[in-house]
Amino acid sequence: MAKSIPKIGSRKTGRIGSRKHPRKIGKGFFYIQASFNNTIVTSIDVRGQVISWSSAGSCGFKGTRRGTQFAAETAAGNAIQIVVDQGTQRAEVRIKGPGLGRDAALRAILVASRKSGILLRVIRDVTPLPHNGCRAL
Repeated sequence: MAKSIPKIGSRKTGRIGSRKHPRKIGKGFFYIQASFNNTIVTSIDVRGQVISWSSAGSCGFKGTRRGTQFAAETAAGNAIQIVVDQGTQRAEVRIKGPGLGRDAALRAILVASRKSGILLRVIRDVTPLPHNGCRAL
């Protein structure tokens, strides 16, 4: 009986992509979602696939300390480090939410991008704002 040949990219082999050649990402996006309780930083590529993410909770902060500026800086630093290693040259930043960590996370991304040579093209605030609010009764 013939043995089946597994595909290189199949899930049965446990490896989906090539590990010898890491992905080179030319352009990416950073999404900062800052609430009062937590700050989440996500980096994606042009196709919308998540490259890395980090939050203040995943960095080890618990309780009310997750909403602080230092926790947001740490989360942003962890998220951008993986993107820097994959060779991103250009990026856009989109900030959402009213939390304390929005400015601190943006500052951490700016500092890391200057050190690594990432060109930040646009910094955009995409916080949803009501145009007229709910109808009064």
